[in-house]
Amino acid sequence: MQIFHHVKSIREALDAERAKGRRIGFVPTMGNLHAAHIELVKIAQKSCDVVVCSIFVNPLQFGLNEDWDKYPRTFQSDSEKLAAVACDYLFCPDETEIYPNGMAEQTRVVVPTMTDVLCGASRPGHFEGVTTVVSKLFNIVQPHEAVFGIKDFQQLAVIRRMVEDLCMPITIIAGDIIREEDGLAMSSRNGYLTPEERPRVVQLYKSLMWAKAQIEAGVRDFLTVEAQAKSQIEEAGFKVDYFSICNSKTLEPAAHDDLEITLLGAMYTNGARLIDNLSLVRTPK
Repeated sequence: MQIFHHVKSIREALDAERAKGRRIGFVPTMGNLHAAHIELVKIAQKSCDVVVCSIFVNPLQFGLNEDWDKYPRTFQSDSEKLAAVACDYLFCPDETEIYPNGMAEQTRVVVPTMTDVLCGASRPGHFEGVTTVVSKLFNIVQPHEAVFGIKDFQQLAVIRRMVEDLCMPITIIAGDIIREEDGLAMSSRNGYLTPEERPRVVQLYKSLMWAKAQIEAGVRDFLTVEAQAKSQIEEAGFKVDYFSICNSKTLEPAAHDDLEITLLGAMYTNGARLIDNLSLVRTPK
């Protein structure tokens, strides 16, 4: 695996790959890699000749009171994991390489839909930071395909909209949620959980499963289902950020006759904010 820190050199290497007619896949990450990230690399390898992974802890998507400064930087173990699955290139720039004129002067990319609800409501400016850095990385790597985990369902929807709106010639691929044995979605922030919290945080997934079963059983009072799911999470000792039943494509509150529905939840532990989601497709009557 070749490792690059500078835009110019990674571009030159990938230009040479494109000149040979090779298809390029891209997996952008913030590092602290776990099994779910590695699965995204494997997905890219299935349809691409060359796979690029990036590691950049993007300060533009963190709020004032969020965990940018303590977000785990585990470059050595990350690079070893990527090399073990034969990732071809690792792009690991520093902040000045991505924001050469400083973040305050950085041109921003804004997706005006789907970004002020759910995670966007509790993390103002977060998705502007995501779309700005992802568009920059897309311009640097110029991949044919990019793979994102579906655990960040809203992020995936926003990036798909950005790609469509800006006519980017990139296919966005979704990787399934990878879970621990008890159902907890794998996340870099799981490392913030205390031993006492860890067995109980699976409640978010359990409440999503319960709500999904209610809908599949024919319940259409979505507001009541949301309220009951929130109560379940609170009774387990956690603060609910949101629990929402949404149209899978628009992320607007689901209507009774919507066929594609996604349930999204976020909650706070003492040291982390965890998110998860489940989707279902109803059969029209």
